[in-house]
Amino acid sequence: MEVENTPILDLKIIHLTSFHDLRGVSVKYFSHDFFLENDLETNFKELTYSLSKKNVIRGMHFQMPPHEQIKLISLSHGEIVDVILDYRLHSPSYGKFFSIHLTDALPKVVYVPKGCAHGFLSLKNNTIVNIQLSETYMPDAQGGILYNSFGMDWKVINPNISKKDLTYRSLYKLNEPLLDN
Repeated sequence: MEVENTPILDLKIIHLTSFHDLRGVSVKYFSHDFFLENDLETNFKELTYSLSKKNVIRGMHFQMPPHEQIKLISLSHGEIVDVILDYRLHSPSYGKFFSIHLTDALPKVVYVPKGCAHGFLSLKNNTIVNIQLSETYMPDAQGGILYNSFGMDWKVINPNISKKDLTYRSLYKLNEPLLDN
């Protein structure tokens, strides 16, 4: 495993090592000791996954204070464009976003810090995205930012987006108390 910094404060890309033999492939997505050595969160409370069709956009999701989550994003099958947006008002990377192409052929983990919204575009049918969460999902604390309101070019015509995700507001219309963390 190797950690790569990004332009977004505390957002990390973790490059994984895979083992190939006649049986297939084995990949370690998480190592408590490695995370400790790199000052990364090790206490995760939930693991979820989504199965998506091609051209599905999920996001941009986050949980509001005091239930913010650190997320570990990984891919079991398929291909995505993963997108992270910093909504922390006092962050040097406030309002900036980062996108990365993830594929099951080259496994990586995206370490998303608190104060960042997360979303992705599925590039293939039956794409499986795994998300480890540092805090339990709280429906009343769920928030989001409208996927097309912060400058990301998703490069997809007629994306498949949930009605709920379409109700989110622009980054710049979020309530000030939410952002002041």
